[in-house]
Amino acid sequence: MTDSAPPATRAALARTVREAVADVLGTEPDDIRESTDLAGDFGIDSLELMDIGARLETALHTRIPVDDLTGAATVGHAVDLLWARLGRPE
Repeated sequence: MTDSAPPATRAALARTVREAVADVLGTEPDDIRESTDLAGDFGIDSLELMDIGARLETALHTRIPVDDLTGAATVGHAVDLLWARLGRPE
């Protein structure tokens, strides 16, 4: 995961999110899909979710409220919430 400028496209943001999740879970980004339910599919706990949030804050250079990640049903939903938080058009 890089510490460059925030992603310019939703696809790039999705890749950044998948990389952060994969780093924390010790898996490959390709194992994480937009339809992935982290709690249901990987049994992710709150500490792992906080770690993902911290990595994304660093990568995206923005503060991410905990609700943006805990309230997301899937990885794709989290990407949508982050995309809106970054002020990007839908």
